[in-house]
Amino acid sequence: MEEQWIRECLRQAKKAFKAGEVPVGAVVVKGGKVIAKAHNKVESLRDPTAHAELIAIKKALRKLNQKYLYGCTMYVSLEPCAMCAYALILARIDKVVFLVQDEKAGAVISQYNLLDEPAFNHRVKWIYKPLESAKTMLKEFFERLR
Repeated sequence: MEEQWIRECLRQAKKAFKAGEVPVGAVVVKGGKVIAKAHNKVESLRDPTAHAELIAIKKALRKLNQKYLYGCTMYVSLEPCAMCAYALILARIDKVVFLVQDEKAGAVISQYNLLDEPAFNHRVKWIYKPLESAKTMLKEFFERLR
């Protein structure tokens, strides 16, 4: 099952890539079903907070008509930044699975370890599942910008 959610996460990242956005896709799963999916829309919305994770969290909360995402797992193509990592904590999501480390801004294992911070009132389990195709897509995107 997990592989299908990773594939959907990558489909979302490809949508972002085609739209000229940093290719990040996110999928929220609960009870074996996708309840929300999103991709970066920073450029199209002219909103620096329009990261795939935040959009997916908002969609999932609306769909479930709840304040928190207990019992949910997010699959995201890139390690969450500090804003997104803390949003995962605030949303009380159970787990996040990410496919590429973000050496410059990653807030799970690369630059910070926010999800393991004992001062926060909720812990988000995390799994890093390196996936070369996700890394390649990001690399290609940034090479095109240069």
